[in-house]
Amino acid sequence: MKIAIFGTGSVGQALAGKLSQTGHSVLVGTRDVAATLARKDNDAFGNPPFSAWIGNHPEVRLLSNHDAAAAAELLVNCTLGNASIETLRSAGVENLNGKILLDISNPLDFSQGFPPSLSVCNHTSLAEQIQQEFPQVKVVKSLNTMSAMIMVNPALIRGDHSVFLSGNDADAKSTVSSILKEFGWEERNILDLGDITTARGTEMLLPVWVRLYGTLQTPFFNFHINTAGNH
Repeated sequence: MKIAIFGTGSVGQALAGKLSQTGHSVLVGTRDVAATLARKDNDAFGNPPFSAWIGNHPEVRLLSNHDAAAAAELLVNCTLGNASIETLRSAGVENLNGKILLDISNPLDFSQGFPPSLSVCNHTSLAEQIQQEFPQVKVVKSLNTMSAMIMVNPALIRGDHSVFLSGNDADAKSTVSSILKEFGWEERNILDLGDITTARGTEMLLPVWVRLYGTLQTPFFNFHINTAGNH
Protein backbone atom coordinates (compact mmCIF):
# COMPACT_ATOMS: atom_id res chain seq x y z
CA MET A 1 0.00 0.00 0.00
CA LYS A 2 1.20 3.54 -0.71
CA ILE A 3 1.03 5.48 2.55
CA ALA A 4 1.62 9.19 3.18
CA ILE A 5 2.77 10.34 6.60
CA PHE A 6 2.36 13.95 7.70
CA GLY A 7 4.96 14.88 10.29
CA THR A 8 8.74 14.60 10.19
CA GLY A 9 9.36 14.27 13.94
CA SER A 10 10.13 11.17 15.97
CA VAL A 11 6.62 9.72 15.62
CA GLY A 12 6.56 10.24 11.86
CA GLN A 13 10.01 8.72 11.56
CA ALA A 14 9.08 5.67 13.62
CA LEU A 15 5.92 5.06 11.59
CA ALA A 16 7.64 5.66 8.26
CA GLY A 17 10.46 3.28 9.09
CA LYS A 18 8.19 0.51 10.30
CA LEU A 19 5.69 0.81 7.44
CA SER A 20 8.53 0.67 4.94
CA GLN A 21 10.00 -2.34 6.73
CA THR A 22 6.66 -4.17 6.52
CA GLY A 23 6.51 -3.71 2.75
CA HIS A 24 4.57 -0.51 2.20
CA SER A 25 5.61 2.31 -0.12
CA VAL A 26 6.08 5.30 2.19
CA LEU A 27 5.91 8.99 1.40
CA VAL A 28 6.52 11.66 4.03
CA GLY A 29 4.80 14.99 3.56
CA THR A 30 6.13 18.34 4.73
CA ARG A 31 5.20 21.97 4.13
CA ASP A 32 8.57 22.89 2.59
CA VAL A 33 10.83 20.09 1.36
CA ALA A 34 13.93 22.27 0.99
CA ALA A 35 13.53 23.79 4.45
CA THR A 36 13.00 20.38 6.06
CA LEU A 37 16.15 18.99 4.47
CA ALA A 38 18.12 22.11 5.41
CA ARG A 39 17.55 21.67 9.16
CA LYS A 40 20.69 20.31 10.81
CA ASP A 41 19.99 20.81 14.51
CA ASN A 42 18.45 18.26 16.85
CA ASP A 43 14.84 18.89 17.82
CA ALA A 44 13.63 20.05 21.24
CA PHE A 45 13.75 16.45 22.51
CA GLY A 46 17.30 15.83 21.29
CA ASN A 47 16.31 13.76 18.26
CA PRO A 48 18.45 14.08 15.11
CA PRO A 49 17.03 16.21 12.29
CA PHE A 50 14.87 14.59 9.61
CA SER A 51 17.63 15.12 7.04
CA ALA A 52 19.85 12.72 8.99
CA TRP A 53 17.05 10.16 9.36
CA ILE A 54 16.03 10.09 5.71
CA GLY A 55 19.67 9.74 4.70
CA ASN A 56 19.52 6.32 6.34
CA HIS A 57 16.16 5.48 4.77
CA PRO A 58 16.55 6.09 1.03
CA GLU A 59 13.46 3.99 0.33
CA VAL A 60 11.28 6.70 1.91
CA ARG A 61 10.44 9.73 -0.27
CA LEU A 62 10.01 13.27 1.07
CA LEU A 63 7.40 15.31 -0.80
CA SER A 64 5.19 18.31 -0.20
CA ASN A 65 2.05 17.62 1.82
CA HIS A 66 0.01 18.11 -1.35
CA ASP A 67 2.02 15.70 -3.50
CA ALA A 68 2.30 13.06 -0.79
CA ALA A 69 -1.46 13.08 -0.18
CA ALA A 70 -2.26 12.99 -3.88
CA ALA A 71 -0.13 9.89 -4.43
CA ALA A 72 -1.19 7.94 -1.34
CA GLU A 73 -3.92 5.41 -0.69
CA LEU A 74 -3.83 5.81 3.11
CA LEU A 75 -2.80 8.80 5.23
CA VAL A 76 -1.21 9.05 8.68
CA ASN A 77 -1.27 12.24 10.76
CA CYS A 78 1.77 12.45 13.05
CA THR A 79 1.87 16.24 13.34
CA LEU A 80 1.63 18.32 16.49
CA GLY A 81 -2.00 18.73 17.45
CA ASN A 82 -2.03 22.51 17.04
CA ALA A 83 -0.80 22.11 13.44
CA SER A 84 -2.85 19.11 12.34
CA ILE A 85 -5.82 20.75 10.64
CA GLU A 86 -3.73 23.37 8.87
CA THR A 87 -1.34 20.66 7.66
CA LEU A 88 -4.21 18.63 6.27
CA ARG A 89 -5.64 21.71 4.57
CA SER A 90 -2.28 22.26 2.88
CA ALA A 91 -2.49 18.71 1.50
CA GLY A 92 -5.65 19.65 -0.40
CA VAL A 93 -9.08 18.37 0.50
CA GLU A 94 -9.38 16.81 -2.96
CA ASN A 95 -6.36 14.63 -2.13
CA LEU A 96 -7.84 13.52 1.20
CA ASN A 97 -11.45 12.76 0.33
CA GLY A 98 -12.47 9.11 0.44
CA LYS A 99 -9.21 8.01 2.07
CA ILE A 100 -8.48 6.58 5.50
CA LEU A 101 -6.62 8.90 7.86
CA LEU A 102 -4.93 7.27 10.83
CA ASP A 103 -4.72 10.10 13.34
CA ILE A 104 -1.99 9.76 15.98
CA SER A 105 -1.86 13.42 17.00
CA ASN A 106 -2.68 14.82 20.43
CA PRO A 107 -3.90 18.33 21.36
CA LEU A 108 -1.01 19.05 23.73
CA ASP A 109 -0.58 22.69 24.70
CA PHE A 110 2.93 23.64 25.86
CA SER A 111 2.24 27.38 25.95
CA GLN A 112 2.45 27.42 29.75
CA GLY A 113 5.46 25.12 29.87
CA PHE A 114 5.71 21.54 31.07
CA PRO A 115 3.68 19.50 31.82
CA PRO A 116 1.39 20.40 28.93
CA SER A 117 -2.36 20.84 29.16
CA LEU A 118 -4.92 19.91 26.49
CA SER A 119 -6.07 22.57 24.04
CA VAL A 120 -9.14 20.44 23.22
CA CYS A 121 -10.99 18.20 25.66
CA ASN A 122 -14.24 17.19 27.36
CA HIS A 123 -16.91 18.09 24.80
CA THR A 124 -14.90 17.34 21.66
CA SER A 125 -11.53 15.99 20.56
CA LEU A 126 -8.91 16.81 17.97
CA ALA A 127 -9.94 13.69 16.04
CA GLU A 128 -13.55 14.91 15.96
CA GLN A 129 -12.45 18.33 14.79
CA ILE A 130 -10.48 16.74 11.96
CA GLN A 131 -13.48 14.59 11.03
CA GLN A 132 -15.74 17.66 11.05
CA GLU A 133 -13.30 19.67 8.94
CA PHE A 134 -12.93 16.83 6.41
CA PRO A 135 -16.26 14.94 6.44
CA GLN A 136 -15.37 12.72 3.48
CA VAL A 137 -12.19 11.45 5.13
CA LYS A 138 -12.41 8.22 7.14
CA VAL A 139 -10.68 9.27 10.36
CA VAL A 140 -9.45 6.54 12.71
CA LYS A 141 -7.82 7.54 16.00
CA SER A 142 -5.22 5.11 17.31
CA LEU A 143 -1.70 4.74 18.77
CA ASN A 144 -1.83 8.15 20.50
CA THR A 145 -1.61 6.78 24.06
CA MET A 146 1.98 5.51 23.98
CA SER A 147 5.49 6.43 22.88
CA ALA A 148 6.53 6.06 19.25
CA MET A 149 8.82 3.12 19.94
CA ILE A 150 6.01 1.08 21.45
CA MET A 151 3.58 2.02 18.66
CA VAL A 152 5.64 0.13 16.12
CA ASN A 153 7.13 -2.53 18.40
CA PRO A 154 4.71 -3.57 21.16
CA ALA A 155 7.04 -6.45 22.10
CA LEU A 156 9.23 -3.88 23.86
CA ILE A 157 6.84 -4.36 26.79
CA ARG A 158 6.39 -7.86 28.21
CA GLY A 159 2.92 -9.32 28.27
CA ASP A 160 -0.38 -7.92 27.10
CA HIS A 161 -1.03 -4.19 26.78
CA SER A 162 -3.64 -2.24 24.88
CA VAL A 163 -4.05 -0.10 21.79
CA PHE A 164 -7.33 1.69 21.12
CA LEU A 165 -9.37 2.45 17.99
CA SER A 166 -11.98 5.17 17.48
CA GLY A 167 -13.76 5.94 14.24
CA ASN A 168 -17.05 6.06 12.38
CA ASP A 169 -16.18 3.69 9.53
CA ALA A 170 -15.94 -0.02 10.34
CA ASP A 171 -13.96 -0.88 7.21
CA ALA A 172 -11.46 1.89 7.90
CA LYS A 173 -10.96 0.59 11.44
CA SER A 174 -10.46 -2.91 10.03
CA THR A 175 -7.73 -1.61 7.70
CA VAL A 176 -5.99 0.18 10.57
CA SER A 177 -6.26 -2.98 12.70
CA SER A 178 -4.47 -4.90 9.94
CA ILE A 179 -1.64 -2.38 10.03
CA LEU A 180 -1.45 -2.66 13.83
CA LYS A 181 -1.11 -6.43 13.49
CA GLU A 182 1.75 -5.90 11.04
CA PHE A 183 3.44 -3.89 13.79
CA GLY A 184 3.05 -6.87 16.14
CA TRP A 185 -0.15 -6.02 18.02
CA GLU A 186 -2.19 -9.06 18.99
CA GLU A 187 -5.87 -8.91 18.08
CA ARG A 188 -6.91 -9.43 21.71
CA ASN A 189 -5.09 -6.22 22.63
CA ILE A 190 -6.71 -4.05 19.94
CA LEU A 191 -9.75 -2.45 21.58
CA ASP A 192 -12.38 -0.81 19.38
CA LEU A 193 -13.95 1.87 21.57
CA GLY A 194 -16.63 2.90 19.07
CA ASP A 195 -17.25 6.01 17.00
CA ILE A 196 -14.97 9.02 16.66
CA THR A 197 -16.37 10.70 19.78
CA THR A 198 -14.61 8.05 21.88
CA ALA A 199 -11.31 9.66 20.89
CA ARG A 200 -12.06 12.20 23.63
CA GLY A 201 -11.18 9.50 26.14
CA THR A 202 -7.91 8.43 24.59
CA GLU A 203 -6.75 12.01 24.03
CA MET A 204 -7.56 12.80 27.66
CA LEU A 205 -5.29 9.95 28.75
CA LEU A 206 -2.31 12.08 27.75
CA PRO A 207 -2.08 14.09 30.99
CA VAL A 208 -1.94 10.74 32.84
CA TRP A 209 0.73 9.49 30.42
CA VAL A 210 2.85 12.62 30.91
CA ARG A 211 2.76 12.29 34.68
CA LEU A 212 3.56 8.58 34.57
CA TYR A 213 6.53 9.42 32.38
CA GLY A 214 7.69 11.95 34.96
CA THR A 215 7.39 9.39 37.75
CA LEU A 216 8.83 6.38 35.91
CA GLN A 217 11.49 8.36 34.01
CA THR A 218 11.04 6.10 30.99
CA PRO A 219 8.69 6.03 27.97
CA PHE A 220 8.64 2.24 27.97
CA PHE A 221 5.23 1.68 29.52
CA ASN A 222 1.65 1.37 28.31
CA PHE A 223 -1.90 0.91 29.53
CA HIS A 224 -3.32 -2.60 29.86
CA ILE A 225 -7.07 -3.13 30.04
CA ASN A 226 -7.71 -6.40 31.84
CA THR A 227 -11.27 -7.67 32.24
CA ALA A 228 -12.70 -10.61 34.15
CA GLY A 229 -11.59 -13.84 32.51
CA ASN A 230 -8.84 -12.10 30.55
CA HIS A 231 -5.39 -12.94 31.90
